[in-house]
Amino acid sequence: MSRQSFPRRLRLLTAGDYRQVFDNAAFKVHGKGLMALAAPNGLGHPRLGLVVSKKSLRRAVDRNRIKRLARESVRLQQQRLPAVDIVLLSRRGIGELDNATLQRQLVGMWRRLEREVHKAASRRAENGDAPPTSDRSPREHERPPSQCQGSPGHA
Repeated sequence: MSRQSFPRRLRLLTAGDYRQVFDNAAFKVHGKGLMALAAPNGLGHPRLGLVVSKKSLRRAVDRNRIKRLARESVRLQQQRLPAVDIVLLSRRGIGELDNATLQRQLVGMWRRLEREVHKAASRRAENGDAPPTSDRSPREHERPPSQCQGSPGHA
C-alpha cells in the first residue's frame, strides 16, 4: 500500500506558481461553486493551489473546511491525476454544499480533468506535437517588487 500524504511537492507554493497556471491554463473544469484551472507542469505529478475568497465564503471556518476537503480529495486521487498544476477557485454557492456533496463534486471534477488531459494528449500525438511544458523557473513569473505596490513584505 502506498503512502497517501500531501507533501510540499504536491502544493503550489509561490505566487509565480499560481501566475503560471493563470497565464497558461490549458484546461478548465467547472463544478457547483468551484472552478479548476490546470496547466501541464512536466513534473510527473499533480500540484494543487487553492483560492477560497471571502467573497464566496465569509467565515474563515467555512473557507478552511473547503480547503481541507479539497486537499484530502487530491491526496486520495493523486495517483490518478495527470501531471498538471491545478488552481481550485471558489465561487458563490460553495457554502451551501455539505461535505459529502463537495467530495463527490471534487471527484467528478478530477475525472473530467483527467479525461480532458488525456484527450488533449491524444490529439497532440495525432498531430505529432510535443506536449506543452513550462521550462521557465517559477521565479520568472513573479512581478518585480516595483510592481507589487501595497503588498505586504515588499518595499
